[in-house]
Parts: sequence; C-alpha cells; structure tokens
Amino acid sequence: MKMQIPALTLALLGATGAWSQEKHVQAPAESKELNTRAYLELLRADLKSEKEAIIKEEMQLNEQQAAAFWPIYKEYDAAQTKLGDEKLAIVQDYASNFLTMTNEKADELAQRVMQLDEKRMALREKTYALMKKALPAILAARFFQVENQIQLILDLQIASNLPIIEGADTQ
Repeated sequence: MKMQIPALTLALLGATGAWSQEKHVQAPAESKELNTRAYLELLRADLKSEKEAIIKEEMQLNEQQAAAFWPIYKEYDAAQTKLGDEKLAIVQDYASNFLTMTNEKADELAQRVMQLDEKRMALREKTYALMKKALPAILAARFFQVENQIQLILDLQIASNLPIIEGADTQ
C-alpha cells in the first residue's frame, strides 16, 4: 500500500493537473462543460482496474476469502457507480448555476450533497456488515481503509476543480 496509494495519487493529480491549470471562470455554458468534463475524467477514467489491483494487493486474501470478498465488492462497486451518477447530476446542476446562484438553489444543492453523503455512508455500513459476516473484521476494516483513501483522493480532485459559488444573494 505504501507504493500503490501514492502512485494512484500521482496518476490522479497528473490526469487533472493540466485541466486545473486551464481553469478560468468564463461563460456559464463553457464553465459547465469544463466542470462536467473534469468530473467525468475522474469518475469514468479507467481507474477501476487499477483500483481493483490495489485492493487485491492490499487485501492479501487467500482463495476462500477472495471467493467471499469479490462478489460483495462487485455489488458495492456497482452501487458506488450509481452514487457517482448522482454526484455527476449535482455537479452538472451546480455548474449550470454557480455564476447566478440564488440562496434557494444553494440550499437545494447543499441538501442534495448531504443526502448523497448519507447514501454513501449507508452503503458503506451495509457493505461492512456483509463483509464482516463473510470475512474477519480486520479484513473488512482493511478494505474500507484502502477504499476510503482512494475515495478521498477522488473527492479532493473533484472539489479542487469546482469554482466557488458566485451569486448576488450573499447577504
């Protein structure tokens, strides 16, 4: 893990570094396109195979453990992809509105983000319970330690490429 997570970090930073250098607040439509493209590059890039390789290496599962782990992981990953689609919709909505943000729209977006965070946590809790039934708790916790590090890197990259809200209603 000491080598894999930093390598993933560097790959993600390299993939988005050029884009973030080009980021300028411009017309709302152009900004929406840039934000959507950056998010899609992060979310949809071919990180799944690299992520699975990192997880496989870090989990150090024997055959029996792997047989129990991977089906649970695949279900978790599919659910995470659906949550990623929800996040994309929020980012697209934000990109469409950030230059003309109203208090009402800001509140709506904030509520949607918090609901998404709740769904992510519920998925983690559900998956942890499934893994803990099928594997030793140490292995279930190890998975979420690695998964959390990867997710934090992705979330940081997305957040760092979103412009700050602008709008007339800041009072």
